[in-house]
Amino acid sequence: MTDEEILTVLKVDLQVSTDKLDNYLGQIIQAARAYIQTEGITLDCSVGDGMLVEMYSAYLYRRRREDLYSRRREENVAMPRMLRWALNNRLFSQKAGEADG
Repeated sequence: MTDEEILTVLKVDLQVSTDKLDNYLGQIIQAARAYIQTEGITLDCSVGDGMLVEMYSAYLYRRRREDLYSRRREENVAMPRMLRWALNNRLFSQKAGEADG
């Protein structure tokens, strides 16, 4: 998936209908890619990897909003289990593929 396609899905996920946040969301997508790669995952252009970037981007956006608007700033928004599971599965399948090759 391209970043434009990921942006489209992200906006639907976040229920954002305006283009005013496109630059900000684009930066979040780039940050999500970088954070995923620091976990040792090599991303490709597949739909699965695009959706992984989208899920991570949505998490970053929601965490930032929670940090900004929460009265209890000391409580961070925990990474959703679904996202942690998806990252772990992606990394494990990548490592298994390297072992086979």
